[in-house]
Amino acid sequence: METIIAGRKQLLEVSEVTVRYGGVTAVDSVSFDVAVGSLIGLIGPNGAGKTSLIDALTGYTPIDGGSIRFDGLELGGVPAYKRSRSGLARTFQSVELFDDLTVEENLLVASEGSGISKALRDLFLPARKADRSAVDWALSACGLEALAKKHPTQISHGQRKLVGLARALARRPKMLLLDEPAAGLDTDESAELGERLRALPKDEGVTILLIDHDMGLVLSVSDQVYVLNFGRLISSGTPEHVRDDSAVIEAYLGRKELGGVD
Repeated sequence: METIIAGRKQLLEVSEVTVRYGGVTAVDSVSFDVAVGSLIGLIGPNGAGKTSLIDALTGYTPIDGGSIRFDGLELGGVPAYKRSRSGLARTFQSVELFDDLTVEENLLVASEGSGISKALRDLFLPARKADRSAVDWALSACGLEALAKKHPTQISHGQRKLVGLARALARRPKMLLLDEPAAGLDTDESAELGERLRALPKDEGVTILLIDHDMGLVLSVSDQVYVLNFGRLISSGTPEHVRDDSAVIEAYLGRKELGGVD
């Protein structure tokens, strides 16, 4: 496996992680690191185990072996909501927004979070003014300022995807795991998303793990790419290295050339 990012603190450290569903091994002893300030791609054919791995990292699925460390914290047994509060955020393939709220109100709900402390604040300080700083930052980072007062039903599918990204950013995460953010987007929308994602680590300091079927998008924006097939890590390295790797070509096409894959 080729490694290209060195000399940076490792924010996420995944070691020999295994996930099983009954007798099926969805993730098989996978190990990789994600450095602070990087944009890492994770790709693989359908059924490769990508979403199962993300579910394991974020606490939605228990692991059957291995370990996960985030920002120095061992995540074994830590529930999903505590992982989120520690700065490990994610998006989902399906964008579920509150259609009766405006775009900025959707982000405000996300930035406020939940829990006992918030409930007590709402009880004793019902007139307190919401902190908009994270919301304004997320709107700007995703280029959504002009849509802030619109409702999700009034915007395009691609714009809804950006709202989903902004909603995750409104939590001010250290790291963002994106599960198929380009699903359903056309070529122009995917290109715009790529530009937004590429700017997040560089301009906003958010580390990203990007999982998507759009191989062209992932290879065009990532610093390093990991490839899964049948739950196992079969390749890693620069986008150029992965594009030319015979194991990746065979996993996607079943033959020794990658022509036509984008």
